[in-house]
Amino acid sequence: MKKLKEAKSAGFEVFPTQLGFFPYLWLIYMSLPVINMLREEGWKMGIGFALIGLFLVTYRQLYFAAGTPRFFVWLGIQMSIIFILCMWYHPTYMYMGFFTANFIGWYTDRRKFTISLVLFGIIETIPLIKNASMLGKDLLFMIPFFLIMLFSPFGIRSLNRRQELERELAEANEQIRNLIKGEERMRIARDLHDTLGHTLSLITLKSQLVEKLAAKDAVKAQLEAREIQNTSRAALRQVRELVSDMRTATLPEELLEAQIILESADIQLVSTGDPKLEGISDLAHNILSLCLREAVTNVVKHSQASQCRIDIESLDNEWRLLVVDNGIGLKGKDAGASSTDSNGLKGMAERLSLIGGTVEAVSGPQGTKLSIRVPIIIKNRKEDTTHEHQSADSRGPANAARRSGFLA
Repeated sequence: MKKLKEAKSAGFEVFPTQLGFFPYLWLIYMSLPVINMLREEGWKMGIGFALIGLFLVTYRQLYFAAGTPRFFVWLGIQMSIIFILCMWYHPTYMYMGFFTANFIGWYTDRRKFTISLVLFGIIETIPLIKNASMLGKDLLFMIPFFLIMLFSPFGIRSLNRRQELERELAEANEQIRNLIKGEERMRIARDLHDTLGHTLSLITLKSQLVEKLAAKDAVKAQLEAREIQNTSRAALRQVRELVSDMRTATLPEELLEAQIILESADIQLVSTGDPKLEGISDLAHNILSLCLREAVTNVVKHSQASQCRIDIESLDNEWRLLVVDNGIGLKGKDAGASSTDSNGLKGMAERLSLIGGTVEAVSGPQGTKLSIRVPIIIKNRKEDTTHEHQSADSRGPANAARRSGFLA
């Protein structure tokens, strides 16, 4: 019921919009009291319809008064109307108590729930006892419904409490994820400061010293320059160690996150393939994970889909990631049209260009298909490049520096 308390209407609403057609469906049961009231005559019929109209007002107001002191007031008026109709018209009006039983189940406070339930039991029991002789065999038919009305608030309260706990659990999980991200950022910042701060300061000081010695003592300037080279290599080694220790995104983790996000948006997830992608480089794995995160976010925000399928394939010459939804498609695109114009797709394309990958989104009448491809040959190129640099280093620092352009 917290959603109803937090809802703020921009204008007049018959019922809270977030509940959809649910409140209107309950109004079908109001046809029975109306039909019964048509049997009355004169002023008694007029007063009866006025009471039914007031009952409808209380029914609407209870939705908007949830969690406020006014809720008990409207609930009391509703129970009073049922009592009057049962005592001075006919005891079959007790069936209107199903509306009241539903609202009693909204109470999270045990004391208020108990008080309301006891009052409800009294106003339903007295008319049955008073008219027991008149009802005869019909009383046996009414007692089961009477018991259902008395016990249904317990079930409704339990269901609402479960939904509230699920919402609190989702909020707690989101808070934990944010805390983990914040802690990771602080760790990275601390490691960068501790490992690179001193080294970069030393390089700056030695560079200033070389600038001063260049015109006075060339030999000493060269020695200092070599010290700078050694220090920079040490800094590069520190960066590599730091990066290797960082927790990068992986497809299995992102697939689990995607399941949580899609379930919270009432979107069914169907996934196929092995997200581990044996043999893929850490860089490519990280980029594919970020692209999957962006794709799932777009599905939740824009697609209005009820189902999302994620296929992960490892072919002979490429890794392929497909994200398909059954939503409304890309806005402004004809059926079957493809696009890479949106900011999200541009961001994916920029990331994938680092590893030679491509992204394409195709919009059709049945939804959108996002296709991401990464050639496997990229990993081999990276390994060749690494081997080439290692060979250069093995031939000596001077040759490595000359190949890099630092020495003429």
